[in-house]
Amino acid sequence: MIDKNEDMFSMITSGSKIGIVCCSNGQKKEYSEKIRRLEEILRSIGLQPVFSDYIYAKEDVFSGTGEERARALMDFYRDDEIEGIFDISGGDIANGTLPYLDYDVIADSGKTFWGYSDLTTVINAIYAKTGKASVLYQIRNVLYDYGAQQIEDFRNTVINHTDDLFRIDYKFISSEKSKAMQGIVVGGNIRCFLKLAGTEYMPDLNDKILLLESYEGTVARMETYLCQLEQLGAFRKVAGILLGTFTEMQEKNAMPSIETLIRKFAGKDLPIAVTGQIGHGTDAKGIWIGREFRQ
Repeated sequence: MIDKNEDMFSMITSGSKIGIVCCSNGQKKEYSEKIRRLEEILRSIGLQPVFSDYIYAKEDVFSGTGEERARALMDFYRDDEIEGIFDISGGDIANGTLPYLDYDVIADSGKTFWGYSDLTTVINAIYAKTGKASVLYQIRNVLYDYGAQQIEDFRNTVINHTDDLFRIDYKFISSEKSKAMQGIVVGGNIRCFLKLAGTEYMPDLNDKILLLESYEGTVARMETYLCQLEQLGAFRKVAGILLGTFTEMQEKNAMPSIETLIRKFAGKDLPIAVTGQIGHGTDAKGIWIGREFRQ
């Protein structure tokens, strides 16, 4: 099971202001109608979204420099009227903000940061530098084909303080003797998580549950990512692995499967669980990074 939110959203109620940022690639101008629709949905469930000045790409994928994007995020952390912060981006450049974040301010804040994919870098850096948990989830899921369910789960979780968005189904692919694992969750998108390797923003992996998921890439790319994790000593340190969706691999029925690959590197005794509800799917749920997972 995943721990309940334990009033982590007690600051957010109907009428609350929330900050909307893009720490990674800026949104394309042609997506402006979708962003407008997102604002309408958030207002319809009782939230007041406030958008940063760095939402849309101005030059290539950049809505601003790393320092500017970081400042936009920190402005929301410092604004007492903002009660939660949601990143609507993904892509490649979120780690450019990391040196410019004020981790003391973040540590003292009661606000939760939400984002997915490339925001794996920011989420894990926040945990590594402050011990604070964030949520791996893309708020834009409310716009897409599972939108009605996403809106219901999001509203119930954020405003009504249930755990609807965090209830996931999973199964173990481990031997019977290892079908139990407990520890604080770190990780997220495998490609983006590995950007933190060798930096001060990489969380300690000892006794953690390592969450891994991916959007692009098939066998060769996953092999090289898993090689790097092995060379970092990850599989000797963690208490277990939680596999989310590996979109391209699964769409192409790539062989060997991600489960087979991970077992090759992790060995036969490390607990491994699999869920189809964490990742890049528009039906994806959320998961806390920096909080405990336990069976």
